[in-house]
Amino acid sequence: MSTQVENTLREESPSPSTPIPWVLLAWCAILLLLTYLPILIPMAEQWNNDDDMSHGFFVPFAALYVAWERREQLLAITPRPSWLGLLFLLWGAAQMAVGMLGAELFLQRSAFLVSVVGAVLLLGGWPLLKKVLFLMAMLCFMIPLPAIVYSRITFPLQLFASSVAEVALSAIGIPVLRDGNVLELASQKLSVVEACSGIRSLMSLAFLSLVYGYWFDEHRVWMRCLIFASTIPIAIAANSFRVSLTGILSEYNPELAKGFFHSLEGWVIFVFALTLMVAAHGLFNRLARMVAR
Repeated sequence: MSTQVENTLREESPSPSTPIPWVLLAWCAILLLLTYLPILIPMAEQWNNDDDMSHGFFVPFAALYVAWERREQLLAITPRPSWLGLLFLLWGAAQMAVGMLGAELFLQRSAFLVSVVGAVLLLGGWPLLKKVLFLMAMLCFMIPLPAIVYSRITFPLQLFASSVAEVALSAIGIPVLRDGNVLELASQKLSVVEACSGIRSLMSLAFLSLVYGYWFDEHRVWMRCLIFASTIPIAIAANSFRVSLTGILSEYNPELAKGFFHSLEGWVIFVFALTLMVAAHGLFNRLARMVAR
């Protein structure tokens, strides 16, 4: 009788949680880094040389910081390894091979994230993957856009910014003639090139919105999505204002549209866009409280 009671109690008592195999995860991470090192190093070089991807250096460090802040939640997870992770690893390896054969950088670089997802699934399972999905979303910002997508985005942005600048300059009495993305002023021509399309501020602002949303509104996913979405119109509007301001300043002094002053103007406008994002968050909070009443 006592044996039956002991067996019953043993069956009903919760089994101790299995710790996450962090050592195995670390070894897997080292192997992945070594495997993808020939791809990751050129990508880091692009971060250094391409102003549009200068935020790439901050992405892995921000992701590691968020992981460190969530360490207690991650350590409390009971791992449930899934063999589906092996399929993701094979998918990542195949995608990397195809990308290298076709000299397609985006395929090669995104294969790294596919392999990371596979490793997490294989060793920790779906519970761990769900906890690190936000980190995966952050890491996406360290991968440059494919050239075809980049050109499809930048050219319409160039045209929009030059159109807004044409209207703004005409409204304040500065004669201007627009030919595509080129503004013909009385004293000079201003060309809204790819660097002035606003894609740089859009990518950087979108990444910062993820970090900002995590720090200041961690528990409301819908609010973080709203903040992220708001960066698109904010970045486009800020860049259009920058192009218009450049046109106005160049009429008084052409040197203000070049070199140091042009770069300084870009930083000032970016800080202004960041301020608008914070203001938008405050507006969304106020509207949410009004709806909740």
